[in-house]
Amino acid sequence: MSYSRRSLILALAGGAGAMVAGPALYSSPQRNTPQPIPSPNAPDPNFPPGLNGPDQKPPDKRAMDKQAQADVKADVEKLYALISELREEVQKSDASSTLSLSVVNKAKQIEKLAKQVKDRAKG
Repeated sequence: MSYSRRSLILALAGGAGAMVAGPALYSSPQRNTPQPIPSPNAPDPNFPPGLNGPDQKPPDKRAMDKQAQADVKADVEKLYALISELREEVQKSDASSTLSLSVVNKAKQIEKLAKQVKDRAKG
């Protein structure tokens, strides 16, 4: 009888120990999450903004647009003049002969100016 009591007590003690130690053994270990390091370029939250003087407003977008429109108009007028000159030179030349170097250079000039107008029109 002593043998059965001893085994019963050992079984109960082992079960109790397993119940106590179980959550500690099977739980996932707690991991320390790394703390973010502030960027050296980030503004200091303790430093008050605006010490460089009053906030300056950006230049008026419409005023810039008016200047860009004037530039585009001037470039288009130049482009029209170059195209007219090229047209006259091509009409004067013989259709069976090759084009002169001045015609090719003027065409390159027109192409360059047209690209500038396109880039300015895009903004």
